Amino acid sequence: MSTAAPEDTPNAEPSLLRQAFNVPNMLSLLRLAGVPVFLWLLLGPEEDGWALAVLVFSALTDWLDGKLARWLNQMSRLGALLDPAADRLYILATLVAFLVREIIPWWVVVPLVLREAVLGVCVLTLRRRGFAPPEVTYLGKGATFVLMYAFPFLLLAQGGSDVAAVARPIGYAFTIWGGVLYVWSGVLYVVQARNALRGSGGD
Repeated sequence: MSTAAPEDTPNAEPSLLRQAFNVPNMLSLLRLAGVPVFLWLLLGPEEDGWALAVLVFSALTDWLDGKLARWLNQMSRLGALLDPAADRLYILATLVAFLVREIIPWWVVVPLVLREAVLGVCVLTLRRRGFAPPEVTYLGKGATFVLMYAFPFLLLAQGGSDVAAVARPIGYAFTIWGGVLYVWSGVLYVVQARNALRGSGGD
């Protein structure tokens, strides 16, 4: 596993403003714009069907922007920042809304939110020392993928219908599996950051 590296390589990319107007990054920005809408639908009118539709749209654009970036050769630094930011915002927004509505208990939410807080401190520390954020790992992407699958099932599990009865154990299973992977991937990101900082201290 590679560690974060100092941000001292020359940047030949277009400006961030120009990068924002390529197709993959526009999809990522659209996905980010959906976060407050998604949160409002869950906590305001509690329109779970529409909230589920926004979540599915987010998952589809998450898959599509990565594919388009490779197909169109439009991979960019901005895209590398927007993609994980959107994932984390959707996860945090969903956790907060589910906690408020008592869909999942606090002891599930706290470790996942704490993971984000610890990573935030790591990123700030790395940037202060001139390093890039830790590289996104396949485990981290996989954990995010599993959690994003858990949330729709947890929404479908609300109520006493036959659909809810089927969705409930699936949602709980994905939540446990994704939560464990998500926390463990956070531990690995902290190890990356620690190794980078130790390496720089020895130079």
